[in-house]
Amino acid sequence: MTNSQEIVNTQLSILESYFPDLSEKQKAQFSALYALYADWNSKINVISRKDIDNLYLHHVLHSLGIVKMIKFKEGSSVMDLGTGGGFPGIPLAIFFPEVQFHLVDSIGKKIKVGQAVAEGIGLTNVTFRHCRGEEEKQVFDFVVSRAVMPLADLVKIVRKNIRKEQTNALPNGLICLKGGELQHEILPFRKQAISIDLKDYFKEEFFETKKTVYVPL
Repeated sequence: MTNSQEIVNTQLSILESYFPDLSEKQKAQFSALYALYADWNSKINVISRKDIDNLYLHHVLHSLGIVKMIKFKEGSSVMDLGTGGGFPGIPLAIFFPEVQFHLVDSIGKKIKVGQAVAEGIGLTNVTFRHCRGEEEKQVFDFVVSRAVMPLADLVKIVRKNIRKEQTNALPNGLICLKGGELQHEILPFRKQAISIDLKDYFKEEFFETKKTVYVPL
């Protein structure tokens, strides 16, 4: 077994240890991601080259940090803004097979990778659109994002995309994966924003400064 494959297998088992209730189908879909992303990444760079071996920790498990904020109800709809090659949308779509995900990115070739990966693992609860967030007019229960855009800018773009009717335990809104110093970014929303530290859930060093931030809209 190559060193690379050993690293990947170790990370997969870490992922499964945090989410022990995954079905066999979900496990198979997660484990198929590495080969697909490694192959596509050699053609279109969606994950930094040196980070591809950390796919499960830095990208898949990080995406599932959203699960620590909310368990989407069956039938919910979620938009992933600035999805890149499919994060957090694809891991979340595997995790919540009964939820509809719509993945949006302004870079066409990244959307192409996301579509190919979703197809490769047989995901049927995802749609994709190559456009800027400002152009997407559909409404959803939640918008999720791992994009590096400041919180205030994200809120401005996605407010129009949030459905009025509520069905989830949390009021509809925006859920972001963020890192580093966030006081300043959260300040305008501090009365309503909820932020959780992922280091309280995932013990790997990577999560030391990572947070999931929710803003009701």
